[in-house]
This record gives sequence, C-alpha cells and structure tokens, in this order.
Amino acid sequence: MADRPEQSQGDAQWRTAGDRIQTLLDATSTGGVAARERAEQLVREVVGLYGAALSRIVDLVADAAVIERLAGDDLVASLLLVHGLHPHDVHRRISDALDRVRPYLGSHGGDVHLLEIVGDTVRLQFSGSCKSCPSSAVTLELAVEDAIRAAAPEVSSIEVIAADADAVIPAESLLTKVHSNGSGPQWHPVPGFAELAPGEIGGFVVAGVPVLACRVGDRLYAYRDHCPGCEGSLAGAQLQDALLRCPRCHARFDVVHAGAGLDDTTAHLDPIPLLVRDGVLSLAAPAESTGVSA
Repeated sequence: MADRPEQSQGDAQWRTAGDRIQTLLDATSTGGVAARERAEQLVREVVGLYGAALSRIVDLVADAAVIERLAGDDLVASLLLVHGLHPHDVHRRISDALDRVRPYLGSHGGDVHLLEIVGDTVRLQFSGSCKSCPSSAVTLELAVEDAIRAAAPEVSSIEVIAADADAVIPAESLLTKVHSNGSGPQWHPVPGFAELAPGEIGGFVVAGVPVLACRVGDRLYAYRDHCPGCEGSLAGAQLQDALLRCPRCHARFDVVHAGAGLDDTTAHLDPIPLLVRDGVLSLAAPAESTGVSA
C-alpha cells in the first residue's frame, strides 16, 4: 500500500547510484590493485568535496525551517546522513520512519512501537498483526526493517520484543522466510502503479513476478496475482469499494485489510510491500522460490 507519490525519474536514477558506483569500482579490479586503489581514492575525493559543499550550504542557510525541509527530502536526507549533517538524532529519525510506514501496518491490522535504542541496536514491539496471515506478517517486518535501515544506516541490528514475554527475537529470525534464499526480495521502482485511477485494477509483471495492483481511494495496494480459492490468476477481477472478486471462483477478498478472505476466512491474498522509498514508489518483488505465500 502507498499514497499517490510525486514520481520523479531523477529520484529513480539517483536511488541506484550507489549500486552503480560499486559496480564500477568492482570493475576496476580487473586492472589490478593499483587501478582499484586509484578508483577508490577518486570516489573518496569526490565524496569529500560534496560533503564539504553540503556542510557549507547548511552553515550558510542557518535557517531551522529550511534545514527541516531539506531533511524531509529523502534524497537530500540520505546525503546529509552520509556526511553527518542530518539535523535529527537517531531516535527522531527512526520514530519518523515508523510513522511513515504506520498507515501501511494499519492496513494489515498491525502496529509497531519503538521501545529503545541501545548503542546500534533498535528494539521494537509489534502489536495487533494479522496472526492468521503469515505472508502479511512478513510484509510488515520487511517494511519496518527497510524504513529503519534507510533512516538510520548506523543501526546494525534490529530486535523485536515479544508482546507477551520477555524474549528477544532478532529481526533476522522473523525474516527467515524472506532471506532464506540469499538477500531476499529486491525493491523495484513501479511508477506505472501510480497511474491507476480509484477503483482500477492493473496487472503487472515485476522482476518476473505477476502482480495485481489496486487503487482504493488515494491508496495503492499490491498482491501476487494468485487466487487461493481456485489457484488461478486474478486477471479480469472486479473491484467494488475495497472488495475484490475473483472472475472464476467468485471468492471475495478485502483489499484494504491484507487481502483477507470474506467467504473463507482461512484464505487470503498474498500482499507485497509497496512503499515510497526515497521519493520513488517501489515494490519488494519476491522471488518465486522464496515461499512468501502462506
């Protein structure tokens, strides 16, 4: 689920700049150790130059309101973080990040609370999640982890405190289903989703995964194109208010509430995280073999 974003092709380009730089650095290794060291030194010099310029800009602005606006821009905020110029401390950044994903968690009947930050470890507590829908729980955990990593790159570990016990559950164990085959789902820009009109359904293929995107009012929701009732595609499905009806078996699902089945409460659609990341609407497309389906 995501609000209608202000899409920017530039944001999509720069969001992956770090990966492209790393790829170029890796390619220099073929030229030997000296070539690799020169390339790394070049990157350090460029980063240092832009860091000094950003620091000078922050000093010259000297206006708290303007600095706040800069920190509110995902792309600019990421650069401020790199150079230690972000105006907010780690607690404020994580709290704000959780607030941004809280509407998404609410659509799955869940919530998250920041308990404490100890060193570089963040401790959270989930509540009210859709316990009957394992895939929904995975999407919540993935969304929260991603939001925290983006807002606070200095965080090295995330722990979840069970609501009914004192046990500490490392986030990595909660995300076993996601990360079981390597790095897990990859985020992919999906600007085409934003073009859907209210009440409209669109079929897409993202990283080889068939995806069904729906807009209910101002909100976007994404699910795997698979009906748990008849095991078929949902192509041609109808959406009325928040209810999606399979065109073959006529099973009904609540799009707004994690795809819960209305006719068979044990059946549910498989939600896929759909969030605005660095100003770009993106989807965490699962690999076919990750077993994200419940």
